[in-house]
Amino acid sequence: TLANLVALGDISISGAMMKVDELANTLQVCLDSGAKKVLMPITSAADLGSVPAELIGCFNLIFYNSAEDAVYKALGVE
Repeated sequence: TLANLVALGDISISGAMMKVDELANTLQVCLDSGAKKVLMPITSAADLGSVPAELIGCFNLIFYNSAEDAVYKALGVE
């Protein structure tokens, strides 16, 4: 449900995806807030190696590659 979903990331005015800064700390805040699903830009996938596996395992990670893709995935529309 949307109640336990958090959306991370920034999209520039030109449409470029920006990765999430301090991904491990950000995911810890998401966990502390009760999130179960995390919607994040595909550009942040490379930084998952710096996040403890125990923390990653707490979430269903969903990656998006555009603003439109993020909206569709957040709403569960294929």
